[in-house]
Amino acid sequence: MTWEISGHDWAVDLLKGHIQRGEVRHAYLFSGAAGIGKRTLALRFAQALNCPTPLAPGEPCRTCRVCRQIEQMSHVDLSVVQSEGEGMVLKVDQARELQQTLALLPRELPYRVALLLRFHEANASAQNALLKTLEEPPARAILLITATSPEELLPTIVSRCEVLRLRPLAPEACAQVLIKRGVPAEEAQWLAHLSGGRPGYALNLHAQPDLLEARRRTLEDLLHLLGAPRRERFAYAERLTASRGKERERLLQTLPLWLSFWRDVMICASGSGLSLTHLDFAEQIQRVAEQVGLARAAFVTRRLEEHLQRLESNPNMRLLVEMSLLEMPRLAEEVSAAPRE
Repeated sequence: MTWEISGHDWAVDLLKGHIQRGEVRHAYLFSGAAGIGKRTLALRFAQALNCPTPLAPGEPCRTCRVCRQIEQMSHVDLSVVQSEGEGMVLKVDQARELQQTLALLPRELPYRVALLLRFHEANASAQNALLKTLEEPPARAILLITATSPEELLPTIVSRCEVLRLRPLAPEACAQVLIKRGVPAEEAQWLAHLSGGRPGYALNLHAQPDLLEARRRTLEDLLHLLGAPRRERFAYAERLTASRGKERERLLQTLPLWLSFWRDVMICASGSGLSLTHLDFAEQIQRVAEQVGLARAAFVTRRLEEHLQRLESNPNMRLLVEMSLLEMPRLAEEVSAAPRE
């Protein structure tokens, strides 16, 4: 049995090489978009480091008790640190507790492994606390960190890690991964585009149809709002941010979807011929592109990117949504949504 990591062969070879040559670093940073395979790659590496019955150096069996427990993130020598939910904050107390755990020798395995998931959600105090651990790494401890981008972490943290930047797969390669996992071929092609070449995200969409339904409703709402007056856009912004305590989580789902829609509009307006993300809304996207043009589509895309970057530090979620919607043009001719079933 292999690592079963598709599209990141270079990363697997690098990590295997470190094990085979006895050059394992004390900290690794796996970066890339959500659903691209960061956590899976980190867990495979943890298995390869600690499997008591490897098939070969750097090749975990993935069937023994240790490999199964690491896969399930339940082994006593594996510490998993993450925020309480996506879009929430990883706090300094969690980092300090990890420091105390890593100071202990492993109970069973060659290495005590710390898996820090979505560490870009860590606040400044938590990142500084981890920095102390990286500067004086405990013996027989390995830190595996995942984040969307190294640029979202302190430079001093990044400089003390082996950085592996994972890239999306080409749509055809992603589709083949999905087909091997049992997804029907036509659906696999569609999800490969929709996920932006991220197999993990695509498989999540396949397993949870409610996510696809929520996406469809969000895009239908957006198309309607493009033909709506300001007061209706303000009302939508109020509804979207009405759930107190969950505004950030909802916007982390909505704003990236709006951004991917407008990137598709920009592709159509440019006539570049590049593949769209939302193939099932291709007709509607083309009609929007014909009305707004490339310059305006590029402006909206750029502004949505900026709003997403401000999301973490902006306390006024409603104002952020209002700005995003007001910067979108009002279409002279309304575009109705009629995606495929």
